[in-house]
Order: sequence, then structure tokens, then C-alpha cells
Amino acid sequence: MASEATAGGGLEFHPMDQFNIEALFGGPITWYTPTNAAMWMILAIVAVICLMVLTTSNRSVVPSRGQSIAELAYGFVYKMVEDVTGKDAIGYFPYIMTLFMFIVCANFLGLIPGSFTPTSHFAVTVVLAMAVFLTVTIVGFVKNGAGFLGLFWVASAPLALRPILAIIEIISYFVRPVSHSIRLAGNVMAGHAVIKVFAGFAAIAVVSPVAILGITAMYALEILVSFIQAYVFTILTCVYLKDALHPSH
Repeated sequence: MASEATAGGGLEFHPMDQFNIEALFGGPITWYTPTNAAMWMILAIVAVICLMVLTTSNRSVVPSRGQSIAELAYGFVYKMVEDVTGKDAIGYFPYIMTLFMFIVCANFLGLIPGSFTPTSHFAVTVVLAMAVFLTVTIVGFVKNGAGFLGLFWVASAPLALRPILAIIEIISYFVRPVSHSIRLAGNVMAGHAVIKVFAGFAAIAVVSPVAILGITAMYALEILVSFIQAYVFTILTCVYLKDALHPSH
């Protein structure tokens, strides 16, 4: 997050440089090249395993801190799935729990200075959103057959409006993975970019105290955003799954 002086005596900093994909060992990037994005995604997976598996391997009546966090996360997501999607969706809880834990761990690891945030890249969030979209669509047809198409037919609307509403519903349905992925990546990227901007101004003595206060405030906000964005992505997944299990309007 360092800034550098330009020839004219000003400051030059590039807030978006922190999102560059770089090879871990140098050289050109190909599909098999280990990159910083791949490394931090693997670290996010390791963090999930450590939190949800290792800390609960020796469960006790009086839980440790790690076990308490794992139990809180489990209960939080379980209640979300049950309340939003219904008891018949509990079978999909492991998938939804995995999504939530991966996103929240990746977001929090990205707050470490000098780290990389994979959820700030559309390449990552689009894959997550498309996985949800395909899963929900397949579940919808498997559970309801042709009845799943009832999701697009608003039977309660006047007959003349139903074809128009059906077109709108179809467009809205296929836009879901786009909005699902952009919401997560856009919010994470924006917060990190703003922190980098404040960090650049921190090098100027006159505005340094204000910039440091700005960094502190934005960092605290990003901690909240990291959790909220994982929650929003997960609860939207639950809403989409509910539509697949109960497609009739």
C-alpha cells in the first residue's frame, strides 16, 4: 500500500494493483501456473478445515474458542436454511454451509495486509454463482419436472399479462448469476480499493492523521462487509433453492 513520488512532486498510487494475478514463482501465467489467487483460495479452504474440522475433533461439553465459533457458524447457517428455504431443504445444508464458510474465510483472509482477496475477482464469484444457478436449476427439474416452469408463469396475474410477466421472469432468472457474482466481487473490490486510496494519502504529512482515521474506519467497515457479503450470497442461494423446491407462485 505504499505510494511513490512522481517527477512533478505529487503522489502516484494504483488502488487496483492489489487485484493483479501474479505467478508465485515468476514467468508467464498459464492455466496450470500457481498464482497468488490459487494460493489464497487454498488457504481459505485450509482455514475452513481448521475451523470446522480440527477445532471440533475433540468436542467437549465446555467448548473451546474454536469449537464455539464453529458451532455458532453451523447454527447460524442451519437456521438460515431452515427459515428461508424450509425443512425440506436441510439435505442441501452441507453445500450451502460450504459456500458460506469458503466466502467468509476468503473475505477475512483478504483483510490481512499484503494478502490477496480471491472473492474480489469475477472469475471466482462467477464460478460460485454459476454453480448455484446450475444446482438450483437441476434440483428444480429433478424435484418438479415440467412443473418447475411454473416459476415463470404468474397464475395470480390477469391472463393478458401472464405472457409478458413470463418473459420478465425468464430474463430475471437468467440474470441471477450475473447479479449474484457482481454483488460479491464489486463490494469486496470497492472496499479494498478505498483502503488503498486512504493508504496512499497517509504518506502526506498534512493529511496523514485524517487518512489514518479513514483507513481505520474503512478497515472496520470491511470486516463487517466481509461477513455481510458472505451472508447475502448465502441467503440468496437459499431463496433461489426455495424457488426450485416450490416453483409455483
